Amino acid sequence: MAERVFLAANNADLGGGEQMVVRTAAALVSLGRPVTVVAPDSPTDVLDAAAGVGADVVAIRADGRRDHLLRLRAWDRAERDGVLWCHGLVPALATAGHRRRLVHLHQLPRSPQQWAALRVARTRSDRLLVPSTHLAGRVPGAEVLANWTDDVARRPRPAPSGRIGFLGRLSSDKGLDVLARAVAAGDGTLVVGGDDRWVPDEQAAPVRAALAALGERAELLGRVAPVALLERCDVVAFPSRVPESFGLVVAEAMAAGVPFVVSDAGAMPEVAGPDHPWVARAGDVDDLARVLALALHADAAVVRDVTDRARARWEAEYSPEAGRSRVRRLLAELDR
Repeated sequence: MAERVFLAANNADLGGGEQMVVRTAAALVSLGRPVTVVAPDSPTDVLDAAAGVGADVVAIRADGRRDHLLRLRAWDRAERDGVLWCHGLVPALATAGHRRRLVHLHQLPRSPQQWAALRVARTRSDRLLVPSTHLAGRVPGAEVLANWTDDVARRPRPAPSGRIGFLGRLSSDKGLDVLARAVAAGDGTLVVGGDDRWVPDEQAAPVRAALAALGERAELLGRVAPVALLERCDVVAFPSRVPESFGLVVAEAMAAGVPFVVSDAGAMPEVAGPDHPWVARAGDVDDLARVLALALHADAAVVRDVTDRARARWEAEYSPEAGRSRVRRLLAELDR
């Protein structure tokens, strides 16, 4: 029987890295590989989603981050009998020095303390994986295993409405305040999906002010499924200020066939592809307003060509089948 793969999550709720835990579990299940997802016991978002795709689950009781680290390390030493795929710095640090481990970073360390933790976390690991060449260029010794999305049907285009969509955390890091000011300079409506949970006030306050200035031209949906926003908008925008490690929302827009604008922050242009025409300078309100206008008012044939190429790129690089192929190759290398 094939060796079991254990996937350890960074957090208990479904952030971007945790979504990739669940998608990796689904890929392993489809490949006939025994798989167990290990996550904190509260909330149960990751555990429930993993069970929903057919994975076994282990809940680690977590009375705070430090307690979770200690309990995960003890569980790993006593009970794990296969390869451990650590999705994030927390499980990688908790199991530092243990054999048969993959360390998978979903974002760049942001402080000297996190870089120090990564050096410890890598001890005796077999691989260090990151989701983009952008991130691999900043983490010595890393290799790329690109993210992928769930299966997304291409959406029929709505009648033109002037709606510009945003999906993500409501933070200045994600550039939502820049987007709101760019929309204010034109005549469109901004439709926002997401919330500001876990967003520091210094990043949330500029966004609240910029959205308030838009008044009735801002429509706040709260947390929604990506499709619920994508199907309503003429264009979606992902104007991050800080370098992104990947950009799952970009891949989701590509799959859905929705025109999109990205900033040049980090891996966003890498995901969109080298020929994507609508890229704005990060943090530049005027340039974002200019690029939004180009996308909103592009000829229908141009939009169709751009979205057709984006959909083809998604199918080749970021679809569930592309993800399964990457996982299959990685497991073959590990088995050898």
